[in-house]
Amino acid sequence: MLGFVVSGGLWPVEFFSALRDGYAMKIQVPAGALKDTKWHEYAVRFFFGGLVTVMAGVLANKFGPALGGLFLAFPAIFPAGATLIEKHEKEKKVRAGFRPGRRGKDAVALDAAGTTIGGIGLIVFAILAAILLPHNTSPVVVLVFCALVWITASVTIWRLSEYL
Repeated sequence: MLGFVVSGGLWPVEFFSALRDGYAMKIQVPAGALKDTKWHEYAVRFFFGGLVTVMAGVLANKFGPALGGLFLAFPAIFPAGATLIEKHEKEKKVRAGFRPGRRGKDAVALDAAGTTIGGIGLIVFAILAAILLPHNTSPVVVLVFCALVWITASVTIWRLSEYL
């Protein structure tokens, strides 16, 4: 059982059994999702992402790149995205004539699980980059390679989680 922080408290979610029982949301890109999201919701996401990046840069200039790097690992878009996901799921239920219930929280929990899987991939990226960058003359090649390993690790963990 995994625990995720949702709505200000620890909310237990049996992520892998939820996948097994068919409760998981499949990755898809519905065309209507772009119409459902308002421009100001995108602005909030970009604002928080940019704010965290700027703060990481300021901290890196003042205290060094190691501390700045710690803050760049902060999932800047997740908090804004989580609140928007919950809001949209509640609105869908209300439009359909039902009480919102837990649908929004469930959707956010699944998004948090995906964020966790991506975070594990980020750890793989960081370790590999820390090992390879000092010994390589082409940082661009190393970073592209590490990014490919990150996406491969994240997708592999996600695919494996479907079978647990």
